[in-house]
Amino acid sequence: MRKSGVLLPVASLPSKYGIGAFSKNAYKFIDQLKAAGQSYWQILPLGPTGYGDSPYQSFSTFAGNPYFIDLEELIAEGYLTEEECESYDFGDNERYIDYEKIYLSRFKILKIAFGRSNIKETEEFQKFIANNAYWLEDYALYMAVKNYFDGVSWIKWDDDIRLRKKSALEKYKSKLEDEIAFYQFQQFLFNKQWEALKEYANEADIKIIGDIPIYVAFDSADSWAHPELFQFDENGEPIAVAGCPPDGFSATGQLWGNPLYNWDYHEKTEYKWWVERIAYSFKLYDVVRVDHFRGFDEYYSIPYGSETAEIGSWEKGPGYEIFKEVRKQLGEVNIIAEDLGFLTESVLKLVEETGYPGMKVLEFAFDSREESDYLPHNYVKNCIVYTGTHDNETIVGWYKNLNPDDKKLAIDYLDIKDKTDEDIHWKFIKLALSSVANLAIIPLQDYLGLGNEARINTPSTVGGNWKWRLLEDEITEELVEKINKVTKLYGR
Repeated sequence: MRKSGVLLPVASLPSKYGIGAFSKNAYKFIDQLKAAGQSYWQILPLGPTGYGDSPYQSFSTFAGNPYFIDLEELIAEGYLTEEECESYDFGDNERYIDYEKIYLSRFKILKIAFGRSNIKETEEFQKFIANNAYWLEDYALYMAVKNYFDGVSWIKWDDDIRLRKKSALEKYKSKLEDEIAFYQFQQFLFNKQWEALKEYANEADIKIIGDIPIYVAFDSADSWAHPELFQFDENGEPIAVAGCPPDGFSATGQLWGNPLYNWDYHEKTEYKWWVERIAYSFKLYDVVRVDHFRGFDEYYSIPYGSETAEIGSWEKGPGYEIFKEVRKQLGEVNIIAEDLGFLTESVLKLVEETGYPGMKVLEFAFDSREESDYLPHNYVKNCIVYTGTHDNETIVGWYKNLNPDDKKLAIDYLDIKDKTDEDIHWKFIKLALSSVANLAIIPLQDYLGLGNEARINTPSTVGGNWKWRLLEDEITEELVEKINKVTKLYGR
């Protein structure tokens, strides 16, 4: 079945308190997707963000971001007053998120709600804690202890709790009981509100495409609570970390710094943690995009302490075995393989063996030096086409910055006669929608025809990322009708 959808991070939705949330604006966006004839809403990871604000560096691979909790619903439920919410500074720029102000305000306002809730006594709350104990217990304790140590990474905590000595775990559970309950409360609210929003989307025949990063952050509950999963020494320090080698984009490569998995251990456990992680993802989403799929075939290992990614080696990953186990334990699941970048024969073979659809990005297609697999005439049906992703320029910004030879190829390929480029974004949107790909996903910024001021992320840069937001009435009825018309035109 030919379908299409829109890519928009939850954080990018308009809302009253500084950042997109599970608010009435999210429900309105789902209504607009339905009216526009769309079948999918693709989002970015929903985890709690740390320093740098990246959803790909989260304090937990299971937990949800408390920034997305809708404060207006808490007002309606009597946990907060409008005056209390208005008294905090969440930033005054509707177009861009001010993460510092959100960080300094959101937890204070949620703590007021927590103090009034009496939720700890409810059966619903206790059931939520019991059902999610396998990750929630460690996460809530981790965040409470992290606050106790002024926010530093667990590697800098006192040795007894850093190394999870039994006496230390008991001591901090008792000492920080209320703070632990506060973090459980946040997750309860997140989960309840997200479930309601997802149910609303599904009832409107909109499926949610979620996103899980292959790696977890070093500064996370996962790496502190389960050191056996990773390549750590006896002191809990990484032996090697993740990244990408030098290439045309970066002369020194990309040093991500995430801990690498101890795949031998995972194999012995029949990939239990991974299966749990993927199973949990399918509670949250209808389809799961696995970021950096190549890392399951081979991963780039950089010695811990390196300042760049120049010195490293490719090591063998678990390959098809992990997905065989996922299939065996969970049955057939809807996974998208993020298979972008340089792909070796073995990666291509792995994607083919899993049967998961890969990704095609039009911005990668127009290289005048060589024939590209990203050009639509080379597609197979079992793929997902994008004009661009959250890591790319907007289509308008990209086209403007194309070098002359590549731009000429694009002009010839699309038979562009109007050199004013006024509606250039629609040319590429139609190219994606008209392709044989089973699914086409268009970032909302491309439907709006916005330039690089609306870009979500520029990889390997710090500051200025993950901030762009949609304005309240930016999606007009005319735009919704136009999207609907072009979606029908190409049988999606």
